[in-house]
Amino acid sequence: MTDTTLDGISSQDARNGTAGTGPALRLHRKADGVEALAPSVEPVAIPVPGPGQCLVEVKASGVNMSDVKAALGHMPYAIWPRTPGRDYAGVVLEGPAHLIGKEVWGSSGELGIRRDGTHTKYLVVSADEIFEKPSTVTLDEAGAIGVPFITAYEGLESAGGVKPTDVVLVLGGNGKVGQAVVQLATRAGARVFAVERTAEPYMGHATGPVDMIDASSQDIAAAVRERTGGHGADIVFNTVGSPYFEAACAAMAAEARQLFISTIDRAVPFDIFRFFRGRHRFIGIDSLALNGAACGRILDALRPGFESGALKAFPVHSGATYALTDAARAYAEVWNSSRDRIVLRP
Repeated sequence: MTDTTLDGISSQDARNGTAGTGPALRLHRKADGVEALAPSVEPVAIPVPGPGQCLVEVKASGVNMSDVKAALGHMPYAIWPRTPGRDYAGVVLEGPAHLIGKEVWGSSGELGIRRDGTHTKYLVVSADEIFEKPSTVTLDEAGAIGVPFITAYEGLESAGGVKPTDVVLVLGGNGKVGQAVVQLATRAGARVFAVERTAEPYMGHATGPVDMIDASSQDIAAAVRERTGGHGADIVFNTVGSPYFEAACAAMAAEARQLFISTIDRAVPFDIFRFFRGRHRFIGIDSLALNGAACGRILDALRPGFESGALKAFPVHSGATYALTDAARAYAEVWNSSRDRIVLRP
């Protein structure tokens, strides 16, 4: 491995474990509420990459709702203590020669949950998880793309992919996963409807029209069927779960697929007759089940879309970027449903 320099300390010293630390967010126990969440920033030894691994200097790391939920103890398989964080963008400092110096992006369902994660300055991951970020996005933007786009892509692929003839209904269309679904579906040429709780325009990027539905004043299923000549939705991407379950089922076309990534209530009324008469399929998507290599392959499949401009990174505003020392505030913003994509800069 090439002998690079880490904050003025030779990487050889770091590999020997004789010198070198970097700041990392540390959680020692679950918090009893977001207001009690007070992760500490601690110096930790610069990790030593083994054979087939890379040492990455993290430049930006998105904060996801799953990061906050894990900190609150909502993930039963989470380890303690740990460094949270699933998404990252950074620069490879050590590893296979062809990767050193590359600006890369990544994500994983294991990082920050089953093992120390990305809200740190230095991260070791397997070389098969390392993929170059798109040249058209900044490191801040690349660090904020991961979980929402991976979830959207995995869901649509699990539903058999999107065709230009499909009608796609997105429940929670202005959420970050919802916006990613809209981007992928409009890029495929599908007819897209997006639902929000109140009347509001679509706030993200799209390469085709997006029909917004106001759930507070419109019947979701009736609106979709009326505007599709009675056909309904071929793919329903339900990012919210139980609050929209009945309306989403009523909007489904014959042989439609409904995808779930979250819910508020676990139990919902279920019309078995409508389900089997409609030949419907329900599909659960859990990005936590995807390891770093699987997430990396998805990001790499998305890369041409970002480089061509068909897909756009979420804007990362200066007011939505935080130092590790402000992580508690960043987590609270995500928990309180900030419309901004929140990013930590280690």
